[in-house]
Amino acid sequence: MNKILRDPHQVKLFVGMLSQDVSLFEQAGEILKNIFGPSDMESLVWPWEHTEYYSKEMGTGLKRKFMFFKNLIDPGTISETKLKTIEIERQYLNEKGGRTINLDPGYLDSAKIVLVSTKDFSHRIYLGNGIYGEVTLIYSGKNYQILPFTYPDFRTSEYLDIFRKAREIYKDASRGGGTPPLLY
Repeated sequence: MNKILRDPHQVKLFVGMLSQDVSLFEQAGEILKNIFGPSDMESLVWPWEHTEYYSKEMGTGLKRKFMFFKNLIDPGTISETKLKTIEIERQYLNEKGGRTINLDPGYLDSAKIVLVSTKDFSHRIYLGNGIYGEVTLIYSGKNYQILPFTYPDFRTSEYLDIFRKAREIYKDASRGGGTPPLLY
């Protein structure tokens, strides 16, 4: 049997940024744009109070912002993207060697949102370079569907709203459409 292998379709890259210091969002955002090209949408800055996981390293009162990139990428490059964001995080370590900003890349297409991590878990698959991937949300029935392991913040209406908007921008871009608004 002769099967034809196809290249994967291009996907929309995004980076979730987490920090106490919102000025780091702009600083790291400029570095990200220099690497990945212009952003075509950015979220507002939201308070982030979904878990205590980062409090020992990064403190309390964390804020979250998402940056979405105009240039579509090959999904096979996402592990290298995670390694680049780790390098950027290392530029902003505190005096104890902990991160002051967390940069979590992922991608979306019409059917799903994929996040990447350096940590393995039962629902994650190994992508290479010490990086694991997971489908965090699936799009079905005209909305994103929450999975048993979807992070609490990715279950909120704010996140679901912005990812629906990013999905529409992605669909337009993948059809060759115009430039969307910059801030949502």
